[in-house]
Amino acid sequence: MWDLLKFRNNDAIIDEYGSKVSYDDMERKGKELMESIGGRCLVFSLCRNSIGSVIGYVTFINHGIVPVMLNESLDKELLEELLNSYKPKYLWLPSEQTEYFSSWKTVHSSFDYTLLRTPYEVQFPLFDELALLLTTSGSTGSPKFVRQSYTNIRENTRSIVEYLKLDDTERAITTLPMNYTYGLSIINTHLMAGATLLLTDKSLMQKEFWQFFKDNRATSFGGVPYTYEMLKRLRFMKMELPSLRTMTQAGGKLTEKLHEEFARFAAENKKNFVVMYGQCEATARMGYLPPDKAIEKKGSMGVAIPGGTFSLIDTKGEEVDESYVTGELVYKGPNVTLGYAECGEDLAKGDERGGILHTGDMAQFDDDGYFYIVGRKKRFLKIYGNRVNLDEMERMIKGAFEDINCACAGMDDSMYIFITEMSAAERIKEFVVKKTKLNAKAFHITVIDEIPQNDAGKTLYKELERYYEEEE
Repeated sequence: MWDLLKFRNNDAIIDEYGSKVSYDDMERKGKELMESIGGRCLVFSLCRNSIGSVIGYVTFINHGIVPVMLNESLDKELLEELLNSYKPKYLWLPSEQTEYFSSWKTVHSSFDYTLLRTPYEVQFPLFDELALLLTTSGSTGSPKFVRQSYTNIRENTRSIVEYLKLDDTERAITTLPMNYTYGLSIINTHLMAGATLLLTDKSLMQKEFWQFFKDNRATSFGGVPYTYEMLKRLRFMKMELPSLRTMTQAGGKLTEKLHEEFARFAAENKKNFVVMYGQCEATARMGYLPPDKAIEKKGSMGVAIPGGTFSLIDTKGEEVDESYVTGELVYKGPNVTLGYAECGEDLAKGDERGGILHTGDMAQFDDDGYFYIVGRKKRFLKIYGNRVNLDEMERMIKGAFEDINCACAGMDDSMYIFITEMSAAERIKEFVVKKTKLNAKAFHITVIDEIPQNDAGKTLYKELERYYEEEE
């Protein structure tokens, strides 16, 4: 995937503690790790933005090991369920977490990470092209993963490098977790370009983040809509950041007002603001708005990436050929992933999509062929860049709280959980925050007299919209 020795003398990684790793170091450390693993197998990787985590990931992909990318802070009960379901041969995790798996054998340690041999005797067959598994639902612990192939990752990475014009002078600072498809794509693309990754787990709200940014002359960062909302509150546009070249945005739709503000700031300060559109099911990116169109086409997610194409279909499955007519967005390209896995047996499955993805997003295109997302066909929200399935959340709450009737709805970055009993409100909120590992501010518990339903007992979500629209 990455020719590390092509850039052997370049800095591949600089972390917030002052450690540096060259591309040559990464190649060498990878070979040492592989001596402990042996041949192709499944590995669970508990990710964070650190040297050990990145070296493990790069080594796995470059040597045919299939990593399952999970957040290091994933609920331990959920992690155990996933381990028992998929039975990986190894677990790659932060060294301080090995105590939790004290009976498992340590076979290798590198930087801040340790490789443990799991006790599972059974290993599921792996499809030859299977490269990587990423979760579809943020951190809710669903056993459903997207199966990405080597071709998917390679082609999508090349395409992003091309349209962002990345080279080895770039220094990208991490603002997103690497187990999230957008965060991972930043790692993929910059390593392919021979650039430097500036690794930190500090948030934009911390002074240490910006000090690290300035000290190491970061040239770019990526963010979801919530990131840009926070940047505005931080008065980002008044900061002195001479090294900054590019700001990218994905993970949901910005308001037109905020889009225009950042686009104008970028234009006035000779920087690039690039809005992008993607899904884990398409590896990472499907669309982008060229920075020179950022103001003119505010609110648009742009055009298809190099190598891909967009189309719209109506409710009858017919292609929409008129501008400003809504249809479901369909994408075709070599980055469309193989399909899903919901259990270990699914890892042997081949390509179930054939390069075509029905995105579930409703969109229109204008007279110039630029696309605009206008709604969603399926019930999920983007919360601070994490995709959360509303139906799955309802099932989790009902499973944990007997006799509780609830309904989940809302808008991006704001989930409304409707219940009919005030006494459970605080406990439900604590439960949801614990399970998702997302900021409590994203969740609003609303007590109503009854959950609206039709004659068949199905929840009438449309009737709930008035509650959260009143609070906008």
